[in-house]
Amino acid sequence: MSGLRSTPMDPTGDQSERADQHDRPHAERSPAGRRQEGGGPTFQVHEEELTAADVLLAGFSEYGLAGLTAVDYIVDQFELEYRGHVTTPDLPTITPFDQGTPRHPIRLFGDEDRSIAVLVGELQVPLPAARSFSGALLEWTGSADIGEIAVLSGVPMAHTESDHRTYYVATEDYQRTRLDDADVPPMGSGFTDGVKASLLSQGMDSALRVCVYTTPAHPQTPDVPAALRMLETVDEVYNLGLDTGPLEDFAADVERYYTELAEHMERSREEQQPEDRMYM
Repeated sequence: MSGLRSTPMDPTGDQSERADQHDRPHAERSPAGRRQEGGGPTFQVHEEELTAADVLLAGFSEYGLAGLTAVDYIVDQFELEYRGHVTTPDLPTITPFDQGTPRHPIRLFGDEDRSIAVLVGELQVPLPAARSFSGALLEWTGSADIGEIAVLSGVPMAHTESDHRTYYVATEDYQRTRLDDADVPPMGSGFTDGVKASLLSQGMDSALRVCVYTTPAHPQTPDVPAALRMLETVDEVYNLGLDTGPLEDFAADVERYYTELAEHMERSREEQQPEDRMYM
């Protein structure tokens, strides 16, 4: 078994892990780490094979699970390979399993033939840990020479049928690079918090380009129409060549698991609820 590479960070997915993942040789990448003053949650990025990508697409356990469904589908559609995972010893966790085999709740995927990496985040990251988590992610993207992060996120918001489209909140350099010729409108006003807010904030103060693609979501789990809207958007922006036809069948396959995940999130919500306020 090859050694596990870990990148400890400071505080502030079925995509089953391949059976042979631990047998693949990999080059070492120097670990980096820091710790928040006063203590707090610490995250580690464990990368079991070097990820060669220009862009990281990420989806998390949020309202309607639309973003999570979208990135999970990208992994499934392109048969991306397991590259690593993110852990924290300081937070309550879940351990997903499929066909009797456990897997890490926050997983990284990639492919030698594609310029994207994908993060599938099934563990809900609470607000106090958001800066620590995003700091871990940014340290890893820096070491992996990833220059861009796009988060896919469905959010509850007052809307009409005509508002059923994807909007963006993005750093100015991302807008210039990706959105000048894209048919994606900006989100009008509001605020976001948690991991998305932390990534956007740190993107404003660094060379990393960051975007949150968001769309109105509904409580049904998974919200397939919301996931489809975001998939069509990232397919247009990144020219991925996605076939979204099988999405309905894919969503049906994962519906029971995602429903149970949503129930787990609802139980956790009593402790802390990330809140997004956005307006078209």
